[in-house]
Amino acid sequence: MAPQDKNTPPPLPEPLRVAVADSHTHLDMQDSTVEEALAKAASVGVTTVVQVGCDLAGSRWAADTAAAHDAVHATVALHPNEAPRIVLGDPDGWSRQGAREPGGDAALDAALAEIDRLAGLPQVRGVGETGLDYFRTGPDGMAAQERSFRAHIEIAKRHGKALVIHDREAHADVLRILREEGAPERTVFHCYSGDAAMAKECAEAGYFLSFAGNVTFKNAQPLRDALAVAPAELVLVETDAPFLTPAPYRGRANAPYLIPVTLRAMAEVKGMTEDALATAVAANTARAFAY
Repeated sequence: MAPQDKNTPPPLPEPLRVAVADSHTHLDMQDSTVEEALAKAASVGVTTVVQVGCDLAGSRWAADTAAAHDAVHATVALHPNEAPRIVLGDPDGWSRQGAREPGGDAALDAALAEIDRLAGLPQVRGVGETGLDYFRTGPDGMAAQERSFRAHIEIAKRHGKALVIHDREAHADVLRILREEGAPERTVFHCYSGDAAMAKECAEAGYFLSFAGNVTFKNAQPLRDALAVAPAELVLVETDAPFLTPAPYRGRANAPYLIPVTLRAMAEVKGMTEDALATAVAANTARAFAY
């Protein structure tokens, strides 16, 4: 692919015949307006999106955007990488918020109290993305991450909202903490990244598994194996846009309108028709997020 193509949005896919939801997107990180993104998605049969918060500003924005648009549902949280930044500081300002001084546990408690407040709003359907990320956070940040994760589980349960999990290179600890705390009634593994054995374990616990565009990547056979064994009634589809753009558009910006590309690849792996998988995914997403 020529380098200039990186900036060209991928073409509109053939519309789905059965409308589905993008169970995890970041409209605040995409180049288009919310209205443009929703119209483009709806034109190919993606009629609902779950807008996910990663920090206080993003969670407030998600709640406001969901209040303003019927097609948008919100989740609110401090991303696993956000918790250590609040506690320990963020000298390089990596998280789009400029450099931050260490705030200690008191700052994390204050941020969690605001997430708790937002979680009570009716347009907020989930608490997430929360969990553990051992890819970006070193041992010094793990305590803050775990404390934040446990607090989010408690908030989700108290408000009766779905829990949306970010699990990066931390499978065993995420599953252990869910067992220790007792998972909320509805728990979603966003951008599922485990293997088939873990998928069976999640399915036994009744957790939803949401698959993103990386299920289409050439080197992602373990993910396809996991999808193959995941029960159809627990599978969701997401973009995680602007990230994880499905093949053959990997490297370009992702957006909710590309859901059909991923869904069609998933249907092939599941040995299901596109319409049958879309029907299941639409019902599952509505059930997961109680809309």
